[in-house]
Amino acid sequence: MNFDCYMPVRVISGKNCVEENAEIFSEYGKKALIVTGGSSAKKSNAFYDVVKSLEKSNVTYEIYDKITQNPQTRNCFEAGKSAFEIGADLIIGIGGGSPLDAAKAVAIYGANPELNEFDIYKYEYTKSLNLILVGTTAGTGSEVTGVAVLTDSSSGRKKSVHSPLCYPKVSFCDYQYTETMPASFTVSTALDAFCHAVESYFSNSSNEISSLYAEKAIKLNWRYLKSFLDMKTMPDEKEREDLYEASVFGGLAINITGTCAPHTLGYLLTEKYHVPHGFACAVFEPYFVKFVKAYVPEKYENFFKMIDTDFDDFENIIYSLVNNKISMSEDDIEKEKYRWAGKISSFSKTPGLFNEKNAVDVYKELFVKQI
Repeated sequence: MNFDCYMPVRVISGKNCVEENAEIFSEYGKKALIVTGGSSAKKSNAFYDVVKSLEKSNVTYEIYDKITQNPQTRNCFEAGKSAFEIGADLIIGIGGGSPLDAAKAVAIYGANPELNEFDIYKYEYTKSLNLILVGTTAGTGSEVTGVAVLTDSSSGRKKSVHSPLCYPKVSFCDYQYTETMPASFTVSTALDAFCHAVESYFSNSSNEISSLYAEKAIKLNWRYLKSFLDMKTMPDEKEREDLYEASVFGGLAINITGTCAPHTLGYLLTEKYHVPHGFACAVFEPYFVKFVKAYVPEKYENFFKMIDTDFDDFENIIYSLVNNKISMSEDDIEKEKYRWAGKISSFSKTPGLFNEKNAVDVYKELFVKQI
């Protein structure tokens, strides 16, 4: 028997859930800092729904809208300082994974003004400001996890902050906000959610509850990933709803297990080659599934029953969606192998003894082009 889990987030889902629950904002603060990116929150109308709800609830607010993809600690620290200076008692993150993860960090910085920019990785803090998240993409599952993935401004490396203080008090999940995502972003975020579910399903840390979440997300996502190969029209309302649901279930799964090797392997592609996160993880997924076959054969067989296909078809669909155009030399890859040395949590969660050599091997297999 193993169904250990911890989920302190109040999830409110469905059409118009923000405006229909406007009073909730005032339960968590009287002065808010809205943390978001440059435009997506407004394009989706999520920003305007939040503002109307705050005004209805008599919650004053200011805005920090400098969050970029792969949020920098520099910006999160700056926003946290602003939150402290204006006396904010509530942080509201609006957007995809980057603004949501950034908002988690801002809530910590804002409650601990003595921290410097890089102290967030030291875990020498015990408090954070109240946090509410409003998601606008169907990919990261950040709405329900206690993790924030930040880019260290000094090194350019992506690092994760794992803390109970990263959990929001409330997450609003309205799939309507995802309808303004362009095609490429729709595919990338769906791949990210699929990777979460697949890696969680095979993880050494999986249990009965995480497997239920992962299987739900895998089945939902795969149905649409296949259709994306010939995307002549954008997903309709029902499809957007399913994709958002799959994203949240994927988040619930990795909240228990964490991710496996593909996510760590993908960081280099995002940092140095600017590959969107979902594509950067998914390109390693076929290798990962093939790698774990020898160690968890029953799960391997069940996985392909879930998606009703075989490995070759799975690999072809993933590679077609990713459209890998990255080219590296063997020397380029050897210079990066320090990234994968030592004890890496996602490697240890991967069935089998996945290690630095495996990381180098898969990079050479995928990115060294044969002439």
